[in-house]
Amino acid sequence: MTYDYLIVGSGLAGAVVGHCLSRAGKRCLVIDKRPHIGGNVYTEEVRGIQVHKYGAHIFHTGNRRVWNFVNRFAEFNRYTNSPVANYKGRLYNLPFNMNTFYQMWGVTTPLQAAERIGRQRAEAGIAEPRNLEEQAISLVGRDIYHTLVKEYTEKQWGRKATELPPFIIRRLPVRFTFDNNYFNDRYQGIPIGGYTRLVERMLEGVEVRLNADYFSDRVYFDSLAARVIYTGEIDRYFDYRLGHLEYRTVRFETELLEGVENYQGNAVVNYTDAETPYTRIIEHKHFEFGQQPDTVISREYSQEWKPGDEPYYPVNDERNGRLYAAYRALAAEEKNVVFCGRLAEYRYYDMHQVIERALDLAEELNRN
Repeated sequence: MTYDYLIVGSGLAGAVVGHCLSRAGKRCLVIDKRPHIGGNVYTEEVRGIQVHKYGAHIFHTGNRRVWNFVNRFAEFNRYTNSPVANYKGRLYNLPFNMNTFYQMWGVTTPLQAAERIGRQRAEAGIAEPRNLEEQAISLVGRDIYHTLVKEYTEKQWGRKATELPPFIIRRLPVRFTFDNNYFNDRYQGIPIGGYTRLVERMLEGVEVRLNADYFSDRVYFDSLAARVIYTGEIDRYFDYRLGHLEYRTVRFETELLEGVENYQGNAVVNYTDAETPYTRIIEHKHFEFGQQPDTVISREYSQEWKPGDEPYYPVNDERNGRLYAAYRALAAEEKNVVFCGRLAEYRYYDMHQVIERALDLAEELNRN
């Protein structure tokens, strides 16, 4: 065989594994069905602006090992994720913090805010949250839930909040400080020059074939390498023999606004009302503090996934959990195939978690 490993997918999982294995002397071939590397973190330059083609990607981690690894390939800027929520024309800071509570109720001290939230939580009387709605109200009370959580979440998932499991929102940040930084992680930023440059440097010296769909000639691709590292949808790998796993997908409307230096004043603005059809607007230049005379915005529409769409977010409910467990049992029988990444493991990974998983996998493979 020509290669030790065939790596299906050039997103972060495939790129990290490919880099580490090739540096250890393994012969690797990375293939991708798209005409570009990087998977969903791919960025392309438009009028000097790095456009996040598949939605906003803001790197954050508390893991020094992961942070040191990515900094080998790019310099990161000081961007801090501080989104703004627009509810029927009124603006609120996110995550929920003293700025939000002042905007909501006019309270000015942490004690006043805590008393307001505590009173609403007590009135709700929820001991054991059974769904996302009850979980959210038990965390932040009814006012914030109905203004900033309910309709946005239902747009995002295409389901009523009472039909969604509570764990989706258990990590909801609530702070009694005037701190608009969404993440608590120690390290945060955007790679200067975009994610595509970062992945390009990661894959230097690794053979990559683009416009190469693994499923177009699986027998041929499998014949090239002793082992396969697969980062695509696990149910597709098995030709959906047990049924389709469910995902949410996203449709983007990206627009170049010539002569507009600053459209919304922030990189991310969420639209939390049900009447606005999109979930948020991204203004890409603000990720790198751009001063270009033009700007690029993307409106994001969350939609139900159907075969042929790009899968974004796994729907981790009970039915899909059972189906994934059945597919995982099939995967365990594939002796020469390793499944790695968000789609292959059917779980919501942040970027740093994907990288950590890929680093661990590469170390394990290099030991064996």
